[in-house]
Amino acid sequence: MSLDDFLELGSDWLAENKIDFYRPYPWQAEFHAAGVSHPERLVLAGNRTGKTFCAAAETAYHLTGVYPDWWQGRRFDSPVLVWVGSVTNEASRDIVQKELIGDPVGTGAIPSHLMDGKPKYKQAGVQGVADTIKVKHVSGGSSTAVFKTYEQGWRKWQGAAPHVVWLDEEPSQKKEEKGIFSEALTRILTTKGIIYATLTPLLGMTELVRHFMNPPSDGIYLRTATWDNSPHLDPQETARMLKSYPDH
Repeated sequence: MSLDDFLELGSDWLAENKIDFYRPYPWQAEFHAAGVSHPERLVLAGNRTGKTFCAAAETAYHLTGVYPDWWQGRRFDSPVLVWVGSVTNEASRDIVQKELIGDPVGTGAIPSHLMDGKPKYKQAGVQGVADTIKVKHVSGGSSTAVFKTYEQGWRKWQGAAPHVVWLDEEPSQKKEEKGIFSEALTRILTTKGIIYATLTPLLGMTELVRHFMNPPSDGIYLRTATWDNSPHLDPQETARMLKSYPDH
């Protein structure tokens, strides 16, 4: 396809098929590939490194069953149940929801033609927060993604048996949130599923971070990434911003 042909497709078409143009950086490709032998994975990275879209892209592949030619990670051959976790309803809407289904819907990692109907939204006092979506799977039938928040507390993370759990950022150390990772981990046992988290370690050396830095068993993978691993960022701008940040 020539550049002219590419441009003639139009901005709307490009926005609704952005997943087709995802080409992972080496660290992202390594993270995806690790899913074959590591049911638990963590990307511990700075802001704007591409960690969130990396996880959104993988989540879209599992929901649709449409994997790219370069894919070396875990595969699901039938429709899946996915849980996507965020700190708050606002974070769910503005971050993971935007990356996964887009605003407007169909401009995220999941192409509009693979959305199975409209999202169902929460009655949560915050407008536009998705609760569940249905996604057409290549094998037939539909996958389901459920958007959850940590502020709901760990009891809302019981029941059901998802195949995939994606946690964006980290549950706090509050009593009602502290057990969320353990609950999510337990949920994938029946399905022999996978869990991955993407976070910037703003809470310091927490139990979750230690779990991945000093893994108690096999099958646990940690990948770090910095601004130096993210070619899309302007080196001069990142250098300037580093000087403005406090030491910690």
